[in-house]
Amino acid sequence: MKKCAYLVLLVFTLLVSCSLEDDPNNDFYLEFMPVEDIIMPEEFVHGETYSIGVSYIKPNSCYQFNNFAYDIDGHERTIAVVNTVYTGSSANCVGEPVLNTVSFDFTVTGTDTYIFKFFQGEDETGTDQYYIIEIPVVDGRSAPAGSKN
Repeated sequence: MKKCAYLVLLVFTLLVSCSLEDDPNNDFYLEFMPVEDIIMPEEFVHGETYSIGVSYIKPNSCYQFNNFAYDIDGHERTIAVVNTVYTGSSANCVGEPVLNTVSFDFTVTGTDTYIFKFFQGEDETGTDQYYIIEIPVVDGRSAPAGSKN
């Protein structure tokens, strides 16, 4: 019985001693960043992997690249750049806006044309805007050397 009481006391002490309040020095939020430029090929070859570059404006040093939001619907890909924005008292936001380029790898698994929708922000009514690129998938086999068309 004493062991059980000690165990309950230990659990209670751990729960009470840990603060569940947010540390104001570590405040942050995630923000979708409008895409400025995309670097990708004009066509894909089935089975190949491509590095796709995405550029966006980083307003200052409080914005740090976090990841890509990536949604798949058949051969359609919706992509947004996600930044972590630090706002706590220890955040020292310095610097001018700069163009930042990040990339992700894309492996072509299908043979149909891919449609990429890159998030470009919202219009005045709050509707999401996208830059849409269609990339066809071509046969990767090349003609034998010396052949003429």
